[in-house]
Amino acid sequence: MTPDQRATLIELLSKGETPSPEWSRIVFPPERREYELVYGGKARDEEIISETIAVPIQRVRKFGKPEAEEDPENLLIFGDNLQTMKTLLEDKKRGRFKNADGSDGFKLVYIDPPFATKRDFTGTAGEKAYQDRVINSEFLEFLRRRLVFIRELLADDGVLFVHTDWKKGHYIKVLLDEIMGESRFRNEIIWWYYNKMQGNIGHFPSNHECIYFYSKGPKFKFEAQYLEREDTQRLLKRAWDPASKRLVNVRGKDGKVEYIETDERRMDDVWRISMLQPADKKENLRYPTQKPELLLAPIISSCTVEGDYVLDAFAGSGTTLAVAEKLARKWVGIDVGKLSIYTIQKRMMKLRQGIGNTGRSLKPKPFALCNAGLYDFSKLRDLPWDAWRFFALELFQCRDEPHRIGGVQFDGFLRGASVLIFDHKKHHGARIDEGTLQSIHEAAGSKLGTRCFVVAPSLTFDFQQDYLQIGDVRYYALRIPYSIVQELHKREFLALLQPGGADQVNATVEAVGFDFIRTPEVSYKTGVKMIKGKPMAKLKVSAFQSEASVQAPIQSGDLASLSMVMIDPAFDPETDTVDVQHIAYGDDIRSSENEILFPIPSTGKDVMIVFVDMYGNEARELISASKFSPPQKPLLKKAPQAKKRKR
Repeated sequence: MTPDQRATLIELLSKGETPSPEWSRIVFPPERREYELVYGGKARDEEIISETIAVPIQRVRKFGKPEAEEDPENLLIFGDNLQTMKTLLEDKKRGRFKNADGSDGFKLVYIDPPFATKRDFTGTAGEKAYQDRVINSEFLEFLRRRLVFIRELLADDGVLFVHTDWKKGHYIKVLLDEIMGESRFRNEIIWWYYNKMQGNIGHFPSNHECIYFYSKGPKFKFEAQYLEREDTQRLLKRAWDPASKRLVNVRGKDGKVEYIETDERRMDDVWRISMLQPADKKENLRYPTQKPELLLAPIISSCTVEGDYVLDAFAGSGTTLAVAEKLARKWVGIDVGKLSIYTIQKRMMKLRQGIGNTGRSLKPKPFALCNAGLYDFSKLRDLPWDAWRFFALELFQCRDEPHRIGGVQFDGFLRGASVLIFDHKKHHGARIDEGTLQSIHEAAGSKLGTRCFVVAPSLTFDFQQDYLQIGDVRYYALRIPYSIVQELHKREFLALLQPGGADQVNATVEAVGFDFIRTPEVSYKTGVKMIKGKPMAKLKVSAFQSEASVQAPIQSGDLASLSMVMIDPAFDPETDTVDVQHIAYGDDIRSSENEILFPIPSTGKDVMIVFVDMYGNEARELISASKFSPPQKPLLKKAPQAKKRKR
């Protein structure tokens, strides 16, 4: 239903008039009613798009140097994917994502969302993974909201691949038919991982997962993929004609069907690809639910060309991004977990050209690491003016609608009143005092109504009051970040929560609003502990404190807000990339008397310890490897032998 239709219907009902019968098709479209999945809390598509908050994307670091000064095209974004995709949608409208053919939007989206099956995944070396917590209708609505944005982000001829398991796949298929259109369904791909072993479980073992393939429109790119046949020599022997020295037709027994045997076959919808094993050291990052590159390669190759944009909104270990990089596609990855973000950074720095991460080293194209929803305020002033203006409007939930009053340029509206974003870039070093507001009032005051909002960095204002009254107009100062709690947090925003244990990872999936980075305060001691006669490096956390200004669960007790500790035992300062080798979750640390044990560092390099709190803030500590060295055994000197007396 369009806004005009909605307004007309409201007017009819408010007057007590009975809507005509054709309204039933508008309010309840038959194409939706025939197969719509109904459950509690389901929102309309229009509400999802209009009510989702767009969070500014703050670039915090660049990996690699672009050839020119422009920002890298590839983005790795830490934040809630729903809010982030609202911002990406605005970027798409501005022409931010240009494909090889000049079209706007993503040519391909692949997502591997949590399956909501409460199934434990276990990594190697005793590392715990996560289990899904969002279940039933909550999970379906959680996923549906994101699918609505994905549909809008796709190029007109873009495609979507949704990876799911056998427990939730049937529900997700109905959602996809509703959102994308049943006529846009192209394939159900079965990933058969033949190397998964199951014991006596009382039913047929489940050794597959599903990938649903949809197109946004009736036309889309698709190029068939081929595999080498397993028994090429046998097939060639049957089809080879010694006289003509070429492959010839082989007619079937019924005499009607003709086919040609070749040394390759076209991929169908059943893919026999093994799961990653501990022995796959070149590719296996020991990340929970990591998918093999061989699974993503035919997906990306079949529906995109070099220079096209690919999106993964649940980036995880970064398999989609790594394969896109190897195939010369542009990419955007989003994830709400700090473990994911660190894993992907490490992965991109250790890429190899071959699928499966084999062959020669591959230097990735420059990419930017970004925050969305959790910001470093010290760097906000460095944003370009357009990005700063967008951030300021979104921060206070202002409507972006430039307009002029009395020759003064305003940027939007807040609760019906005009908003002016102070351009501190253009007026470098300038201050906002009563004289500044008096100048605005003289030009536009009589036409402003009773209120006007001025947004600027907090230290730019030369007065402390929340507003100044000039004539009939109150000029409100919206200070960044001073007024955030007062203005922005009137809405019940949720913190960007990180897990405290393996069973809490998916509590991070729903985050609403903004917060600013606050470095946690941490105290610890280092040492060595003997375990069964073997020395282990020991880190004992004695204190850990952090906080968030947005709505967050109240934590009590020592280390209550500690989410996880990530350890790089051989940190390389030249790359400044944390190579996470050991992970300890907060729950495990608290249950182990605040101790973390890991193998003694052997390279002699410094050890990087990253403490992450439940809000996504982190504290980094670079510790000398000597702090974890076992004590040297003293050299035993032989006691001098007593001289024999001569008799």
